[in-house]
Amino acid sequence: MPAPPVRLPQANSQESVITVLKRQAPVLVLAIAAACVAAGTATGDPSVSAKQARAQQVVAQITRLDGSLNRAQNLYDESTLKLHVIEHSLKINKVALRAARKNLHLSQQALMQRLVTIYTSRNDQSTLAVLLGAQSIDDLVNRIEAVKAVSSQDVAVMNQVISFKKAVTVHQHALVTAHRSQKHLVQQRAAAKSRINSQLGREKQLLSSIKGEIAHLIAADHARQLALAQAATVRYDTLQQQQALALQQTAVGASASTGTASVAPPSQYTGVVAIAMRYLGVPYVWGGASPSGFDCSGLVMYVYAQVGVSLPHYTGAQWNMGVAVDRADLQPGDLVFFDGLGHVGIYIGGNEFIHAPHSGDVVKISSITGWYADTYVGARRITG
Repeated sequence: MPAPPVRLPQANSQESVITVLKRQAPVLVLAIAAACVAAGTATGDPSVSAKQARAQQVVAQITRLDGSLNRAQNLYDESTLKLHVIEHSLKINKVALRAARKNLHLSQQALMQRLVTIYTSRNDQSTLAVLLGAQSIDDLVNRIEAVKAVSSQDVAVMNQVISFKKAVTVHQHALVTAHRSQKHLVQQRAAAKSRINSQLGREKQLLSSIKGEIAHLIAADHARQLALAQAATVRYDTLQQQQALALQQTAVGASASTGTASVAPPSQYTGVVAIAMRYLGVPYVWGGASPSGFDCSGLVMYVYAQVGVSLPHYTGAQWNMGVAVDRADLQPGDLVFFDGLGHVGIYIGGNEFIHAPHSGDVVKISSITGWYADTYVGARRITG
């Protein structure tokens, strides 16, 4: 919901508008701040807009990194689980390899015992030659088969043990290779996860820093707006005094002279400045013409309605009201136009005006400099 407008009481003869404004200053700042939150942005200051755009980019990057981190975590978990499976298989295979080695050792012992028995029970030199001439276990088995010194059952058992040991050893080598490869993959995915997490941390720190800068810029703009409002009110009081003095001098001159020349009267609607400043901080709303939200011409129309003047809710139509005023002759209450009649505000003196700038901004005081000076079209003084 939009923030409520700041209500400045009318100054009476004993109390100037500046005194009222000073008393209401804390309320003014709070109202502007509330309006900024409601509008989604605090100011039309390009530096603030740029910071907010940068913050949105960082938020988008954080969202992307969050997604990447989730995917990296899933890949890490998947590879880690596979590594655990390989490690479990390695443990089981190591047990099988130990059993195969033990069985092979027992089979070898049994075979050697049989050979000793053959040798001691048969004094057969040809058999001894066969045994001593063996070059390997396989060769020995073949020779034993050849001389039929060992039963076919012993040969089958020995071959099974050798085959099992070979298969287990091959499997062991494959598992060791797979473990090494999978461990490297886990390390890579852990590094990727850590890298993304580090980037995410930096982006979050950057976002926090940008938010701090935005808050600082907003606070500075609020302080500047308050100072501008105070200065404008001082000028308003001074102008009121000058107008009163000018009226007195005009009256005296008229009674002492019969000439027709007279001093041009000042704007009769300078009081709209004090009314307009009640709505500092009210958010911009397209087509808005009430304290819940204004657009530029809606603010002008609403403020002038408070002093009984009906103006159209259209910048181009407002340009046709009143009389033209040279920039050098501007007085508080005059309407100032910019950007090919695309924008209007109320002049408050000191080369400054109050207006509702654009979507995302709030009613504020700006100087006729920079873009406003470059696009200045002219001014109109409402005469009745």
